[in-house]
Amino acid sequence: MRVRDAIAAYEPWNEQEARDQTVILAFLDRHPDAFLRSNLLAHMTASAWVVNPRRDKVLMVYHRLYDSWSWTGGHADGETDLLAVALREVREETGVQKLQPVSPEIYSLEVLTVDGHEKHGAYVPSHLHMNVTYLLEADESEDLRICEAENSGVRWFGLEEALAASTEPWFVERIYKKLNAKLARYR
Repeated sequence: MRVRDAIAAYEPWNEQEARDQTVILAFLDRHPDAFLRSNLLAHMTASAWVVNPRRDKVLMVYHRLYDSWSWTGGHADGETDLLAVALREVREETGVQKLQPVSPEIYSLEVLTVDGHEKHGAYVPSHLHMNVTYLLEADESEDLRICEAENSGVRWFGLEEALAASTEPWFVERIYKKLNAKLARYR
């Protein structure tokens, strides 16, 4: 299924997802370069909520840019298979290689704001990430590895502990709490 069709077919969990779904679909319809960072207004990204098999822990990284514990994810960079992007990003950011989707379906949708920042010596203007999140599973005994270019820590947290570890109030209230609540469907 094409990603646009999957986003259109997705059943929103709450008002945030319903409104963001509308924005993402309109963006995809208007921007043929939606999957490229060269679109400085916004671009498609994929994230992963990585849980252990018991669904009582989540894998997070200490993200250098946001100076906070956060989920994994990254830019599509031309790839339209956003599940593949989410899997790639988890592997790159955590070192975990043995992952599997709990479901190949979209787990969550978000429009995320990104403040302007420096990257590789160049200024990146403020923009939006049109984000698709997938629920992935990994074995918490697998070795973890820091990705020096992006994070300074990789760690498993209990679900509530993960909320307390993040220093981004909007993400905790609007995204991470929602992702944890949705896990009840998969226990």
